[in-house]
Amino acid sequence: MKKYHILYIMLLAMTITGLSSCSENSNTVEEYPNWKATNESKFNSIYAEAVKYVASGSDSWKVIKEWSYQDSIHNNPEDYIVAQVITKGSGTISPIYSDSVRVHYEGRLLPSTSYSEGYVFNKSWSTDEYNPSTNVPTKLAVSNVVDGFSTALQNMHIGDRWRVYIPYQLGYGSAGTTGIPGYSTLVFDITLVSYYHVNVTVPDFKAKSTGNTWIDK
Repeated sequence: MKKYHILYIMLLAMTITGLSSCSENSNTVEEYPNWKATNESKFNSIYAEAVKYVASGSDSWKVIKEWSYQDSIHNNPEDYIVAQVITKGSGTISPIYSDSVRVHYEGRLLPSTSYSEGYVFNKSWSTDEYNPSTNVPTKLAVSNVVDGFSTALQNMHIGDRWRVYIPYQLGYGSAGTTGIPGYSTLVFDITLVSYYHVNVTVPDFKAKSTGNTWIDK
């Protein structure tokens, strides 16, 4: 009887050890902890700071309402995008919703567990660093991007380079998309190179660099 008792204790100890080992091995690092709260807090903070800059007369920041909101009902931070002007172009006219554009862009998320500078989910250049002297801009339809990106394009001029902060409501929403979790604030680096009206054939891009200016040929 004593032997059976000892055997039972040994088996119980082995079982507990095994369960403990499985538990330890199953632990995974969460890439996007408290993601909704983190993104809402960060965007609201950026929005509030940008509003202060704009109110002080600074032209280095822009707070722009979503392009289709023409009413006074939509006045919450999530109804706007925030843009930091990196380079001011020489153009004076902006694309409209039905236009096509050529742009350089990079899109990333806010910093997360494994990405201290934010996960880059898409970009138009294949090199590690942005170089307008060698990178070829991509063609996009203004109507075929998320609302926040479209809003930025419809307020940019040729040559403008902006860092654009888009709340998740004007991005991929609460559902997200492939590679982008729900509730993600999108941070885009966008340079508007050229644009074309509807029914105009967009030519193949051949360009030369004259200083910091691209010229379609």
